Amino acid sequence: MSTLTPTAGSAVRGRRLERRPRELAFMSLLLFGLLVGLVTLLTLVIDVAIDGVPSLSMEFLTNLDSRFAERAGIYPALIGTLWLMFLVALFTLPLGVGAAVYLHEFAPKGRATRFIDLNIANLAAVPSVVYGLLGLAVFVRGAELGRSVLAGALTLTLLLLPMVVVASREALRGVPDSIRQASYGVGATRVQTVRSQVLPAAIPGIMTGMILGLSRAIGETAPLITLGALTYVSFVPSNPMDRFTAMPIQIFNWTSRPQEEFQHVAAAGILLLLGVLLGMNALAIWIRSRYERSW
Repeated sequence: MSTLTPTAGSAVRGRRLERRPRELAFMSLLLFGLLVGLVTLLTLVIDVAIDGVPSLSMEFLTNLDSRFAERAGIYPALIGTLWLMFLVALFTLPLGVGAAVYLHEFAPKGRATRFIDLNIANLAAVPSVVYGLLGLAVFVRGAELGRSVLAGALTLTLLLLPMVVVASREALRGVPDSIRQASYGVGATRVQTVRSQVLPAAIPGIMTGMILGLSRAIGETAPLITLGALTYVSFVPSNPMDRFTAMPIQIFNWTSRPQEEFQHVAAAGILLLLGVLLGMNALAIWIRSRYERSW
């Protein structure tokens, strides 16, 4: 039973009524901001679709780039992007997950660990062009990899590592400690517990963070421009040491040309890039909903 007196109950109801107009005003402001963003995004997508849909064809996907808009294709940029994503995933997944597992499960708690955590969080907010400059100095010139697919993939790996480490640690943090204690109770070591119990339970969150990180990397332009990725490519990269272009670079190249026909080709490239990004985000959401556990 409620212990409030009639006078106290009336006072509480009065305060709620006083707050209600302010709450409604705040919710209305939030809804207005959401609608502005959605309408702006929808307008941009419709405008791009009107220009780009007529240029989408099988020839656009399979042709090389050309000086003539009607023959220009995105095939070299598409293959270059696939090369980049394959190598970035190959480097980022073991390094990022390994660092997260060590920091969360094995590293001693202290000032050093907190200092590393703080720096990882700060690195996740560094502008991508800074990583491009770092990649230019370390990989292109220092390691003498040139302006190759491998140099671009290593640079994007540096960009994604902080994000993957943070996402993986959050996934590991979401595994209940009772799972660990139960494993220790039956005689398992810490390594066995992490390998057989904790890591499998955290895989959905880890994979979601990884896919979302790759979605960001696939649209990055500034680091690749800094590295000197080619804007006009008439060949398809066949190994990690080949020079390359990527979809954002190719779209940038088309939009910078004065001919109006290339603007339509660029719009088709934007639609293709949006489709790839939406597909990767949908895959991340599906993995999360399909394999997520309720503890």
